[in-house]
Amino acid sequence: VVFWINMMKAQKKNWAVYVPGGIPDDIDSVTADSPNQVTFHLNKSYSAKWFVYNELAQITPLPHAWDRTATGTSDCEHSVGDCTAVYNYLTDQAKSINSYATNPLWQVVDGPWRLKSFNADGNISFIPNTSYSGPNKPHLAQFNEAPFSDNAAEYNVLRSGDNSIQVGYLPPENAPAKPDDQAVGHNPLENNYTLDRWQSLSVNYFPLNSHNPKVGPIFQQQYFRQALASLVDQKSIIKAAVHGYGGTTNGPVPTTPKNPYASDKTEPNPFAYNPDRAGKLLADHGWSTPRDGVGTCERPGTGPNQCGPGVAAGTQLDFQLMYASGTQRVTLSMQQLQSSATKVGIKLNLRGAPFNTVIGTAIPCEAGKPDCNWEMGNWGGGWVFAPDFYPTGEQIFGTGAGSNVGSFSDPKLDELIAATQHSDSPEALQSYAQHGSQTVPVIWQPNVDYQETEIANNLKGVTPQNPYLNITPEDWYYVK
Repeated sequence: VVFWINMMKAQKKNWAVYVPGGIPDDIDSVTADSPNQVTFHLNKSYSAKWFVYNELAQITPLPHAWDRTATGTSDCEHSVGDCTAVYNYLTDQAKSINSYATNPLWQVVDGPWRLKSFNADGNISFIPNTSYSGPNKPHLAQFNEAPFSDNAAEYNVLRSGDNSIQVGYLPPENAPAKPDDQAVGHNPLENNYTLDRWQSLSVNYFPLNSHNPKVGPIFQQQYFRQALASLVDQKSIIKAAVHGYGGTTNGPVPTTPKNPYASDKTEPNPFAYNPDRAGKLLADHGWSTPRDGVGTCERPGTGPNQCGPGVAAGTQLDFQLMYASGTQRVTLSMQQLQSSATKVGIKLNLRGAPFNTVIGTAIPCEAGKPDCNWEMGNWGGGWVFAPDFYPTGEQIFGTGAGSNVGSFSDPKLDELIAATQHSDSPEALQSYAQHGSQTVPVIWQPNVDYQETEIANNLKGVTPQNPYLNITPEDWYYVK
């Protein structure tokens, strides 16, 4: 644990969920009292719930064997000054993907499984770790992960009934319509598999790059974000694209699946689908809204009925929206938004790209830098609340946060986020949820199920499925 903390102190800028003021900044010192106990000395008092769920949950204890460089053992565990060299060495070793199953570094594990084989295509095999002394030892002799080129290829294997896949997924396009009063519809593979919904504790959205030198000033206007959000027909997308397997995203705190954090202050969705409202918001702030044309700023300025700071006269509502291709649900939702946007003078130029391209392009960036020219980016999944299990949003909406992809900044939202970190009161989280739903830091979209899982009828222990998208194959077992 101390090794991990010291590594974080040295390399916090490379931690994707680092938040200024969060871990490790909020830890003055840490002491290893014994092999099984450490003591943290914090810089101030924090909410116990928040600190346990969102700070301690980030820690992954690192093995002593990893405290080394190419020249031999190091001492990052005791000296932060040694950690950068260790980080660089481990990062370099991790780039050799084909050696994951053979490099002695990665054979040092303490969990129920160890890696047997791995390749870059996604074929991965695990076998039980015979040295594991903890609870929940594996029942299976081996656990394999198998990749497929697309949904159709995976579904064809499931449908063949050859039992080569014990846990798979039913593609959205093949899923039966879900009756409102039932968890799932009729399972087309019921002879061999049991169908189970896998819902994640998440919010789905796509960010707007507020630091883009051309269109960033538009994205910084709350009225524009509210208008664009009002053009996403979430309920229709859920019905048409995923046959009812999902719920709406109304704000920064999940409303589905059922959870203790959901806020009634975001119900109903304050910016549900309403093109008329979208058009009025734009017109009220100085934009022309020609149907099937491109709107322009006609009243520049900073007044309440003007386009806003940094938006010049004649600026057009013409944007580039890159989205993750290959998923019918995402493609359909982007086409719906593009069509609705034309009703109020917004032109969205869609460009499909591989998922990795989208997440590699849509990143937090500094204005004026070459990597800050992207405008809108939709990877299709928003954010699952892990390792920030308490959905207070500092990692995705806090100013300067590592996963605040659009570089959104709102002092009031920062203030409300901070309140959730210092109080266990439900009202603190409710106030944050309400303000976040009104200010629209990102464009909300349907929070669809992670997948509809097909589980072999003779395999047990797979359900209930974890809402943080973790799997525990050590709990799986066969029955006759």
